[in-house]
Amino acid sequence: MAPMGIRLSPLGMAVFCLLGLGVLYHLYSGFLAGRFAFFMLSEPAAGGPETPHGSAPAGAVDLRELLAVSVLAAARGGQEVKRVREGNVLNAKAKGKTREGAEEQLTTGDLLSNRRMFYLLKGAFPAVQINSEERVDTADEEAVSWDRSIPEDIKQKIQPKEVPAESVTVWIDPLDATQEYTEDLRQYVTTMVCVAVNGKPVIGVIHKPFSEYTAWAMVDGGSNVKARSSYNEKTPRIIVSRSHAGKVEQVARQTFGNKTVIIPAGGAGYKVLALLDVAEKNQEEADVYIHVTYIKKWDICAGNAVLRALGGHMTTLTGEEISYTGSDGNEGGLIASINMNHKALIEKLPDLEKTSHK
Repeated sequence: MAPMGIRLSPLGMAVFCLLGLGVLYHLYSGFLAGRFAFFMLSEPAAGGPETPHGSAPAGAVDLRELLAVSVLAAARGGQEVKRVREGNVLNAKAKGKTREGAEEQLTTGDLLSNRRMFYLLKGAFPAVQINSEERVDTADEEAVSWDRSIPEDIKQKIQPKEVPAESVTVWIDPLDATQEYTEDLRQYVTTMVCVAVNGKPVIGVIHKPFSEYTAWAMVDGGSNVKARSSYNEKTPRIIVSRSHAGKVEQVARQTFGNKTVIIPAGGAGYKVLALLDVAEKNQEEADVYIHVTYIKKWDICAGNAVLRALGGHMTTLTGEEISYTGSDGNEGGLIASINMNHKALIEKLPDLEKTSHK
């Protein structure tokens, strides 16, 4: 008999137990469903694709991988440049005039190099914005694959580093020094790739097709090239565009003295390499690189990244940093140096900023 003389019926006990089970179900069903959903999302479906080991997640880019494919793209583009020049099938034509009134040349080498470089980079990193000197014709689209292999020298010097894909802009120069290319001045010709993150150049690749020499560097990473150690700030050797030598020479010699050496040369890539320790018999050496007029960003981005990685500087003639977002042109000219007092150089050459607008 129950306490106080109350008798519990079997039916009442059954109802009480059912109510208790209902409460327990209500409390734990949400928890169990959540755990089940987590399990399903964290385990790949049978036979479904898995994220490759070491690959960046969706929406992210591994800069080490991007460096590796940039080196490959510059070399592949260089192969086209060399093949066209050696076959003498340039088909050169004018594509317009520079701001100074000079004819800009376009060759088959420019177009084939651009196509090879663009589609290799776009196929490897489809979410990344790519800016190129030449227009990409979708009618000429080709599948250029990358096997995602990373050269040993890059593996040894560079650690993986992921950044958001939307922060990345790639600048391609498929044939730097086209005018010199048409004149068969092969030592000046380069193909270049630059990677900018939030407008700052962080990866630079400069490739010389006719000697197959490649310089690459990554800011806060590593490089396969070094700066030269011997400089003379009092009477520097200044490398300039062939068409600008007269403009720079007068101001430079007034500033540094009559012993200042002016080196006329073609191609922005070649001029940056002149500031570095490059084992190339056809590569001149200089202490400072100056450009006094408007210049496109695909001409200078790769060199800017290489210099930054090695502790050097490339700025406008007034010392402002160059941003690699927005428009494709740099209005303020440039001055580049490494292992020198860059600020002092700018202060010594105040008149060049005015020259750049003439």
